[in-house]
Amino acid sequence: MKVIEQTDATAPLAEYTADIRNGPVVVTNHGQPVAALVSLENADMETVALSTNREFLDLLERSRSQATAEGGISSEEMRRRFE
Repeated sequence: MKVIEQTDATAPLAEYTADIRNGPVVVTNHGQPVAALVSLENADMETVALSTNREFLDLLERSRSQATAEGGISSEEMRRRFE
């Protein structure tokens, strides 16, 4: 992992993206992480867009909480219903 202070991040973005082959590049502001460049494997633009969409992530969390609180349908039961 490479860590670089925001004020020192003056190289073109292409240079930093080349560095991600060796691990994430984390940009900090006064030592606190503010951004990261990471390698994306087996991801399309839709996956990337959804994984950073706050509304979608909140929906997933609500669904998981509801399933935990109220129970859900097991994968076996779901398969049985769709056979």
